[in-house]
Amino acid sequence: MPATPAWPPKSAPRLFVEDELGTGRTIAVEGNQANYLARVMRVTEGDAVILCDDLTGEWATRVVQVDKRRVELEVEQHLRPREPVPDFWLCPALLKKDRFDLVLEKATELGVARIAPVVTRRCVADKLNPERADTIVTEAAEQCARTALPEIAPVAKLEALLRNWPQDRHLFFADEEGGEPAADAFCYAEGPAALLVGPEGGFDDAERAAIRAHPASVAISLGPRILRGETAAISGTAVWMAEAGDWLDEE
Repeated sequence: MPATPAWPPKSAPRLFVEDELGTGRTIAVEGNQANYLARVMRVTEGDAVILCDDLTGEWATRVVQVDKRRVELEVEQHLRPREPVPDFWLCPALLKKDRFDLVLEKATELGVARIAPVVTRRCVADKLNPERADTIVTEAAEQCARTALPEIAPVAKLEALLRNWPQDRHLFFADEEGGEPAADAFCYAEGPAALLVGPEGGFDDAERAAIRAHPASVAISLGPRILRGETAAISGTAVWMAEAGDWLDEE
């Protein structure tokens, strides 16, 4: 006899929704998400869709009705709980829109808990569209099968970030003028952590002095080459995940 196909199939579309999910509940998806399901994925009644709510985890649902602007789904099975997230913040200086979009996307894929955009004196941008940022991180989480979304903090000036910094959180500072090798610093520091990365032109002398003087600050080096802002943010996050984050749990 032929094997029974797995349900839900791995090809089932994945979406994050705002409603809390639970067995037997009916969820209505509207707007762009409904358009994606109905016109792009061409779901029909009975098809599987995987939903996440950023609270309880991942659920298998079945399509019960499809209209042009609305898709109704019935929640059938809890697949995975919300993933545990390492207590790691990424504090990247704002960059040009397309480059910062890349930071948001890759930070989400890498598993950061919080993205806290920073404005410094050499930033070419000083604003972030919160709706656009939410869309980017949500789509990135859907694509890489995350069950948790990173928090996106309001944009803050560097002075405010340092002034309000929590005392119990390490602030690793990617200093282009040098510091302890990142892998070594991450490996031996325990507890909540964050990585602060500057803009294309780097931090100016006064900013660098203020960061280094902060009691939570640890200056680190990301290698012998000068990295672009987005490269530094992404590579620094990857090194932290490898040395101190949840990559260590993989077998």
